[in-house]
Amino acid sequence: MQLRNTVIALIIAVGHSAAAQAGAHTSPTTRKIDSLLARMTLEEKLGQLNLLSFDDRSTPAQLDLVRRGLVGGFLNLTGATATREAQHVAVAESRLRIPLLLGYDVIHGYRTTFPIPLAEASTWDPAAAQAAAHVAAVEAAAAGVNWTFAPMVDIARDPRWGRIAEGSGEDPYLGSVMAAARVRGFQGADLHAADAVLATAKHFAAYGGAEGGRDYNTVDVSERTLRETYLPPFRAAVDAGAGSIMTSFNEIAGLPSTANRWLVTTLLRGEWKFRGMVVSDWTSIDELRAHGVAGSRAEAGRLALEAGVDMDMVSRIYLDDLPAVVRAGRIPVATVDAAVRRVLQAKVALGLFDDPYHGATVERERATSLAPQHRELARRVAREAIVLLKNDTNLIPLDT
Repeated sequence: MQLRNTVIALIIAVGHSAAAQAGAHTSPTTRKIDSLLARMTLEEKLGQLNLLSFDDRSTPAQLDLVRRGLVGGFLNLTGATATREAQHVAVAESRLRIPLLLGYDVIHGYRTTFPIPLAEASTWDPAAAQAAAHVAAVEAAAAGVNWTFAPMVDIARDPRWGRIAEGSGEDPYLGSVMAAARVRGFQGADLHAADAVLATAKHFAAYGGAEGGRDYNTVDVSERTLRETYLPPFRAAVDAGAGSIMTSFNEIAGLPSTANRWLVTTLLRGEWKFRGMVVSDWTSIDELRAHGVAGSRAEAGRLALEAGVDMDMVSRIYLDDLPAVVRAGRIPVATVDAAVRRVLQAKVALGLFDDPYHGATVERERATSLAPQHRELARRVAREAIVLLKNDTNLIPLDT
């Protein structure tokens, strides 16, 4: 009997030791996120996946959602005064005090305007593109923006497509170099820094390959063309450390990107080892119904979440329609938790739990906005972007 008790005691001791060692090897970030997840209700978890929009200032109804822990972030809220107000509500008046992601389309400058990305690409100067993105990050971060929906890295070969100006053109190599440079410029060496913003490579994938140059149109390409032409800039952005990816509106071979598990999970997260966050484009989850792949809002939300899309931009489907689906057992709680974990990891990476305002103040916003050195850089990049077309041999049929 004494020997049996000794053996049991040894087993218990070994178990406690293993658990202690496992805990010791768990990072502080993981422990923090684990603690938050353990305390969150299902609605609060889905709230972290809810990305809403408004113009200039938050409304009382939106701030009430923040107080209830039902918003993970906002887009189109800018200015240190307005962003600090929203962040204060999140970290001082909500139950779990989780800060907000605050996103904005910082495409070619924030207050200081740089040449469009297509023109920047014509410089063939990735250092200039990186410097321009850094200036944009400095000004945006000072105004409270901590997340940019840029760079757009779509390869486009049809000039009829209306968004060709936002990317780097038709060449996968140049597009890849510029994508990596812009990611480094936006994020810097340390996302905790007050002059860094989280970058988003968009639109994943092949958005620029829309048939006939018609926006939102279908894309019908082989996997080889996808990998050789449209995906390289995204891979370059991922390798450069991009913190987030935005899915595209289009279908690829009949399946919308926002519901494409092979694209978002198998390829992006599995093959490429992407560990960041994936966000939908504007209402693209709800648009799965228009594509004909979902018969209801709830079904659209289930398809997107299971494909690997973490944040729902504007549709409010995750927040409003998925609680019942999860409780009915049609979506595992573990799937929700994985998405929430990635959103929280982005907030930790930005240092928002240490400084939810990310260094944004009215004074800093004034000091950085349109700073002389920023305007001088914009002029230099603009000069580099000028392209002189010479038709000395009359190769192009132009009247000169």
